Amino acid sequence: MNYILFDTHSESEQLKPLTFTRPIAELRCGILRISEKWNLRLQTACSWKTRDYLQQKFPLVTAADNVFINAAVLPTDELVAAVQNLQENTAIIKNGELIAARCEKYENVAEALEATCTEFQGELQHIRHPWHIFMYNGEQINVDFELLTAGRTSQKLSSTNTVFGEENIFVEEGAEVECAILNARNGKMYIGKDAHVMEGAIIRAPFALCEHAMVKMGAKIYEDCTIGPYCKVGGEVQNSILIGYSNKGHDGYLGNSVVGEWCNLGADTNNSNLKNDYSEVKVWDYAAQRFMKTGLQFCGLIMGDHSKSAINTMFNTGTVVGVSCNVYGAGFPRNFFPSFSRGGAEGMQEYALKQACDTAVRVFARRGKEFDETERAIFEYIFGETQQFRRY
Repeated sequence: MNYILFDTHSESEQLKPLTFTRPIAELRCGILRISEKWNLRLQTACSWKTRDYLQQKFPLVTAADNVFINAAVLPTDELVAAVQNLQENTAIIKNGELIAARCEKYENVAEALEATCTEFQGELQHIRHPWHIFMYNGEQINVDFELLTAGRTSQKLSSTNTVFGEENIFVEEGAEVECAILNARNGKMYIGKDAHVMEGAIIRAPFALCEHAMVKMGAKIYEDCTIGPYCKVGGEVQNSILIGYSNKGHDGYLGNSVVGEWCNLGADTNNSNLKNDYSEVKVWDYAAQRFMKTGLQFCGLIMGDHSKSAINTMFNTGTVVGVSCNVYGAGFPRNFFPSFSRGGAEGMQEYALKQACDTAVRVFARRGKEFDETERAIFEYIFGETQQFRRY
């Protein structure tokens, strides 16, 4: 069967700014992206049914017989079995929501729903809002760990490290870990291929350091953190995810946060994750176009791809920063920073599209990548779509 991970309009909107630049399936929760979780379990390569302007970068592959899977749903053994056993023109639902359907075309999903629906009885984790990513991250690290390491043997850790719960630690080939303190008594710890943990780092599990990523000297990494591929982190980090290719290389606190790709947090950037009155945190919601309650007491920074903060930047509780922003200046900037904006507490202005693209070209080049016409077209679309929010 041909498997396709589809975005729903409502979830794509609610997961912005992270989904401005990627399908939902390319969000990282745990060690792996959602697409990688499905690919490993189904032993195939799923394609994407996403918004038109992203489809060239993330192509849709169809066949005569397709299974469409809700990209925001995290796979379990029980769900994967149910998906694999779907019959033609049938669907799986959960609490009235479509989870998967088998049919020839996406346009036929409604017919499959009307024909035969099966209510899924198991528990599911559904990524509906950006903060769900850090809420589920610790559990998903443990799940992905078992998926990635089953039947395999870890590389040996150096005797220079102080290690607790070594049986819960897996080190991939080429990783370097020296003179660190690793505590994996309460969860799994995954050190990816060619990753590097520098001297003096203190890390508690659940924790994932993906391939070619780095934890810098003296860093303090608390539970439920994922440092994505080619990222660098220093300072103090707690229950946060850097999706990939982003840096928090210096001292400063990052907590209960999700940072996209190609971001950079300047030295001594800090975020608040708890209000002084301990009340519920509200976060900007793109679907509602207003601040919405999260139900959380702890919620930090949500930052879209290609955004940067200058040294000594302070982010208030529940701040949402869009795509390709440049945040700087004294004081706390607004809790909602529209895409392609620059400035801070003293005022903001539009970040010119050409200047943003020129910066992205240089950033990509540092990693040996090309900011090509496909990437540029995505920038142009987002710039136009978000114009309505840049009313300073």
